Amino acid sequence: MRRLLGLILALATFALPALAQDRATLVSDNLQITGDTRLIADGNVEVFFKGRRLKASRIVFDQSTDRLEITGPIVLTEETGNTLILASQAELAADLSEGILSSARLVLNQQLQMAANRMVRVSGRYTALQTVAASSCKVCEGDPTPLWEIRARRVVHDEQERQIYFDRAQFRLAGVPILYIPRLRMPDPTLKRATGFLMPQVRTTSDLGTGIKVPYFIVLGKSADLTLTPYLTARQSQTLGLRYRQAFATGQIDATGSVTRDKLFPGETRGYLRVTGEFTLPERFLLTFDGQTVTDPAYMLDYGLGNADRLDSRVEIRRTRRNEHISARIISFQTLREDEVDSAIPSLVADLTFHRRFSLGPLGGEGGLRLQTHNHYRTSTSPIDGPDADTIPDGRDMGRISARIDWRRSFLLPVGIEASVLGEATADAYSITNDATYAGSKNRTHAAAGVELRWPWVKAGATGATHVIEPVVQLVYAPKSSDTVPNEDSALVEFDEGNLFSLDRFPGSDAVERGTRANLGVTWTRFDPNGWSLGVTLGRVIREAGLGQFSPGSGLAGASSDWLAAVNFTLADGLALSGRLVLDDDLSVTKGEARVTVNGPKTAVATSVIWAVADPLESRPVPTQEITFDARRKITPNWTANFSGRYDFVADRGTVAGLGLEFLNECIRFDVSLSRRFTSSTSVKPTTDFGLSLDLVGFGSGVTGGPARTCRQ
Repeated sequence: MRRLLGLILALATFALPALAQDRATLVSDNLQITGDTRLIADGNVEVFFKGRRLKASRIVFDQSTDRLEITGPIVLTEETGNTLILASQAELAADLSEGILSSARLVLNQQLQMAANRMVRVSGRYTALQTVAASSCKVCEGDPTPLWEIRARRVVHDEQERQIYFDRAQFRLAGVPILYIPRLRMPDPTLKRATGFLMPQVRTTSDLGTGIKVPYFIVLGKSADLTLTPYLTARQSQTLGLRYRQAFATGQIDATGSVTRDKLFPGETRGYLRVTGEFTLPERFLLTFDGQTVTDPAYMLDYGLGNADRLDSRVEIRRTRRNEHISARIISFQTLREDEVDSAIPSLVADLTFHRRFSLGPLGGEGGLRLQTHNHYRTSTSPIDGPDADTIPDGRDMGRISARIDWRRSFLLPVGIEASVLGEATADAYSITNDATYAGSKNRTHAAAGVELRWPWVKAGATGATHVIEPVVQLVYAPKSSDTVPNEDSALVEFDEGNLFSLDRFPGSDAVERGTRANLGVTWTRFDPNGWSLGVTLGRVIREAGLGQFSPGSGLAGASSDWLAAVNFTLADGLALSGRLVLDDDLSVTKGEARVTVNGPKTAVATSVIWAVADPLESRPVPTQEITFDARRKITPNWTANFSGRYDFVADRGTVAGLGLEFLNECIRFDVSLSRRFTSSTSVKPTTDFGLSLDLVGFGSGVTGGPARTCRQ
């Protein structure tokens, strides 16, 4: 019969000082007392003391020696639950902090296991093991060799510092000795940050040859750390990378960068730097900053830092609340494009925006007010367009103050028709310098008003599906003429279902949509009870006159715009398809795009197709016809393959392609990748990039293990 002996019985019988101070509890099937100093607990014994939990088949306590003789199987769990000790026999102190265990195994954070012939507990802090095999891999009876292991003469685990010290360590892969290290120190799996080397990475490129990265992580305190990453290649490239992180009470900063000397640019020092941060300010404001710079256009591609063709650095303070948005920002640009120079693009941009939504009381409806200032500065002082031929004077500087107010109110008419009246008015004041055409001060006012009618029809089918058809007619009045100002923020106009019923389709403030027009469209949506939905939109814009305000490639030029057709299809199992076509009256495609995504348990695919006619006014001198794809397939529970690429149909060649293969189980992650960039320029050459990385789960890598191996019967 199972008995529960609490603290009172233990104290009354033996007066154990170590147990009495912390309320030890003992549970066993049988209990007997022999002589005056021995207590024997037998059968399913459990002891709870100082947060530790000990399970065994038999425990003998000798009061004269204050020791426990324990017969296994033994399971000792520490207070945190991250350390587990298994053994066949043990002799421990009464408080379980010291002693010797035989045929023992130490399990850390349910990942790393260390098996030893003999284990010694010292002062409740150190665990010393003799003749040790350490691994986080699952071992099967028929195949006792783990995928990887570390064999050592002696291992010491410091629970307080959470460090593991190996003496005469030997790293084995599939049972084959690979590396011998006389002394090795590694963090245990419960420690998130510790000074020391991280797992190296191998990278091979056609320009740099084979190289190795060996990161060294340095803890600078509880809230800061530094990672130094030397990168040496076979073709005499030496790079030192760094990453500095620091957390504060109200935010954090992160700085990454690298300095390089190589044969690609003989005698020059190349490098890259990026600093990001985020801080909360009083009154719920948020400060963010992101600054980056690079020494030359090819550096980021040469060293795998990204493929951006412009770098923007910015500092912004913003606050967004219900019905209100406030932001102030400063932005600087650095171009990496062949056909641009830094002096001819805005090197400094400053914006201030206040946007507020509000109700209009007796007038009804909802109104909005937006106040904005904008300034940009170029380092060039030339008042004419230079060699870049972008139709913008190389030195044009501009400042603008804008105010916009808008209003909308809806009414419900008979037979379910929803009618809305809407309007907006803007006023802009410009100051322009270094421009031979527009220099001086310019003022502009513009207004637009409209009436909108929506008539939704809803039908429920016999199968439970719901159909919604909604024709929409929007009549808009706006002046035909407007004061002309330089257009720098509205050169690229998209025509889609999001702005089909907008009073102004220009994305910025420099251009305004003029002329009386009718926005016409109809949508049909089907909601199926099985969880999938289908939506289709068709529409176009009819104008009183063309006015020449849109480029041909936008689909909005002329008295009648092109036709807009859009479809969205979503399945409950993760398949989604969206497409959009802008077609002229002859059904020729002006612009088109389609995207297909699949998010399944084994397969993930994202594919995009883009088609656009040539339009120099949109900085597109040749047509754009491209397909991009990114696929990921779980071949087995442990193996995953991925494939990505981009193909240019106009040039009839691929631009980038990539292959990858990853293996992940309970104890190891192996990742190999191969990529190829086919495009070239005066500063960038086609290159092939090969990468290889290996992480051991359970040794502070931060990698979460995958499915464990299956043992064959």
